[in-house]
Amino acid sequence: MQATSTLDQAEAPPAVKSRSFKRAFADVREAWDHRELWGHLGWQDIKQRYRRSVIGPLWITISMGTTALALGLLYSVLFDTNVPTFLPYVTVGFIIWNFILGCITEGTDVFIANEGLIKHLPAPITVHVMRMVWRQVLFLAHNLVVYAVVLAIFFTALDHPYTITKGGIEHPGISWTIVLAIPGFALLAVNAVWIALLFGVISTRFRDIPPVVNSFINLVFFMTPIVWDAGVLQRVTGGAGDNDWRMLIAELNPVYHFVEVVRAPLLGHAVDWHHWAVVGGFTVVGWFAALVILRNYRARVSYWV
Repeated sequence: MQATSTLDQAEAPPAVKSRSFKRAFADVREAWDHRELWGHLGWQDIKQRYRRSVIGPLWITISMGTTALALGLLYSVLFDTNVPTFLPYVTVGFIIWNFILGCITEGTDVFIANEGLIKHLPAPITVHVMRMVWRQVLFLAHNLVVYAVVLAIFFTALDHPYTITKGGIEHPGISWTIVLAIPGFALLAVNAVWIALLFGVISTRFRDIPPVVNSFINLVFFMTPIVWDAGVLQRVTGGAGDNDWRMLIAELNPVYHFVEVVRAPLLGHAVDWHHWAVVGGFTVVGWFAALVILRNYRARVSYWV
């Protein structure tokens, strides 16, 4: 009897702690293995949103094109800029910002909005984050049609060295470096996942987080060089100290660096290495923080919702 009991204990699988990085990594890995599930659900979200619509998802492109055109023309008049170079700048910036905005605002609400699926669908919670990010990627793909149209119209103004604002930085123009936008898009999507995981879990526990984020994000928009050119801040309008202080407005804003790693290649701007360094640093630190949150609280999300 004693020998049998000892054998049973030896063959018993080791107990795995519910709070472990192994479980956190497994949740992300299993979510990727379920890519057919969240890929299908993301498509269905868009189809459901534009159900019974005559032109369907084309409304995404029309809405983005109208907004970009209105903002581009308005701020080109206010800043006295050249429309053929400023309108593409605003258009691309607004397309990227719309993706970031959607991932942040919907990320804070991702688990709350999927309460029914979380309680009844035996799947990793990261699946819901992947579904949301995939949906935003599809929106981004629709909005890139606007970029293609704007590029076709104003290509002759962008295929050689140009400036966006008078006295601003001279950019080399569109060339083969446009392919650098692909890793930029990939970094945006990778960061969108950890942002949604981090803020999604916290917002599930503290329901005041989503309205706070929605209020703060409007301020971030105006502080980010989207409808205004960061090159304006580099004009020498005073002493060196004044110029350095002005540049801090953009450089201390992490969203600016995320926008720039995608927008610069698409518009033929030279991408400074420090933009990639900042984005890479946020990617590493952000994923570490998200995995810590996932390690400690992933099992509680189903109870909090």
